Amino acid sequence: MSLLSLQNISRNFGATRAVNDVSLDVAQGEFFGLLGPSGCGKTTTLRMIAGLETPDSGSIRFQDQDITNLPPERRGFGMVFQNYALFPHLNVFENVAFGLRARHAAKADMNDRVRSALELVQLPGYEKRAIDELSGGQQQRVAIARAIAIEPVLLLFDEPLSNLDVSLREETRGELRELVTRLGLTAVYVTHDQEEAFALCDRISVMVGGKLMQTGKPRELYEEPADITVARFLGRNNLIRAVRLSSSNTSDGEFKTLEGGHTLHVAVSRDELAPLNKPVMLAIRPEHVQLSVNHDGAENSVHGTIREIVFAGATSTVRVDANGLLLEALVVQADGLQVNQETTLILRGDKLRLLKEG
Repeated sequence: MSLLSLQNISRNFGATRAVNDVSLDVAQGEFFGLLGPSGCGKTTTLRMIAGLETPDSGSIRFQDQDITNLPPERRGFGMVFQNYALFPHLNVFENVAFGLRARHAAKADMNDRVRSALELVQLPGYEKRAIDELSGGQQQRVAIARAIAIEPVLLLFDEPLSNLDVSLREETRGELRELVTRLGLTAVYVTHDQEEAFALCDRISVMVGGKLMQTGKPRELYEEPADITVARFLGRNNLIRAVRLSSSNTSDGEFKTLEGGHTLHVAVSRDELAPLNKPVMLAIRPEHVQLSVNHDGAENSVHGTIREIVFAGATSTVRVDANGLLLEALVVQADGLQVNQETTLILRGDKLRLLKEG
């Protein structure tokens, strides 16, 4: 049974439908992600879970109880906001204790829980510090301590790391994942950052334009995007327009690219819709494109010219013009490669995907 269940919830703001018929389930102990671009409705969805917004239609159930219209303070959820939402006139202790005071916790119990929460986020002894004396990373930890001090049944995160610099963000997300796991909490995490979602979450729903496009484990989303919209958002896909030449009754799909006129073979299932002579979209990740300076006649090989080499530390991206078809290959060593050099790209047939329209 799901711990949290959203059933066909929608939310309108005037004529704008911010969230459109969203349904999802979160299991006990799961670190669940809502991933999507700015303005896609993910924060509105999170606010409806928290009780800060009310759905115009649909329902929200928690522990098999309908909480759609339950006030936020009666849900027992902890929430960490993007801007931390700390009170600047209160010190660290009072910020962390805020939710406990609202619940009329006994003084001794409140002191113990504040101290314990600060130790969990590695800020012991910071009780008397002023908020403006803390770094951004420390403020973020205080916000997390406040959320966990009330011992929430569910933790909600709204882009909590977006205001941190890159190195601190990477360090903090590892600590956050470890903390949630150690405490045995369930979390729903909103972010626009694909790398962050993949690093933190057990499962992820990709949200675009107020709709959930696909839900799955990080590797499933990365390797098998359900449609063009998901593939475009998750990025670093070579998207190739093509038409099918082979019969739809065969599992070996033969396609001709609209740019460059190359022939590609893709394993397709019988239920994948790819009618003859109708444009479709194929996708392949740059790391699944092999670069060869010698044309060896391998299946799915295309000849082209290197137009750009982008160095990125451990890897380099090589951009190739294959007679008008622009493709990217990810290589570990770019030594010996140079712009305007002739090359051959081999597109792994088992990694080419036939995408549905988004």
